[in-house]
Amino acid sequence: MKVLIVLTSRDQLGNTGIKTGFWLEEFAAPYYVLKDTGVEVTLASPQGGQPPVDPKSELPEWQTISTRRLLADFSAQKELANTKKLSEVSAKNFDAPFYPGGHGPMWDMPDNPVSIALLEAFLKAGKAIAGVCHGPAAFVNVRRPDGEYMVKGKHVTAFSNSEERAVGLDKVVPFLLEDKLKERGALYNKGPDFSSHIQVDARIITGQNPASAEAGAEALLEVLRSSARRPIAA
Repeated sequence: MKVLIVLTSRDQLGNTGIKTGFWLEEFAAPYYVLKDTGVEVTLASPQGGQPPVDPKSELPEWQTISTRRLLADFSAQKELANTKKLSEVSAKNFDAPFYPGGHGPMWDMPDNPVSIALLEAFLKAGKAIAGVCHGPAAFVNVRRPDGEYMVKGKHVTAFSNSEERAVGLDKVVPFLLEDKLKERGALYNKGPDFSSHIQVDARIITGQNPASAEAGAEALLEVLRSSARRPIAA
């Protein structure tokens, strides 16, 4: 199996000058869940090269087994420093994409034509699509072949309004992701703030927050294994 992990290239919260990027745990946990089960992982970002890491996610209190493993993994660090440009990858070469969060994707993913086209190609091909926390911001303008939004009528989750308020960024982000998904017709569901919670609706797999990253990747693996055995309904 082959999975494309798509990371943000955005390093600033709006025009605040405050640094952001991808959340370390949201990359590290899925990366090792996939790698350790033999999945071929490719990393990409809109600009290619080294994607920015949210500096808060590197603080000691946010470190996990996965992040500590990543920081000591020279091979993984080399991969991360050399992500492919998103425009250089094709959905036909992968079984699924996985979009980690961090606040960066809120700015460089929702209206990104390359990301939208890529996701629509995965969707048209009947492949799985996964994202966690703010990663599903990349999904809000993706449309199905029938013209409807990809998330319309689908059970999904993502970083909640209450979590956004808790981290003090509800007035900084360009939109509240929970609200935007609901506007697009999604059947949004959340668990307790900052606790692991995922939603799987056929081929769409979403996780609510950093604590959901590992479970989200495990759910993606199960969907990929199931689809290898039998077709999955749209």
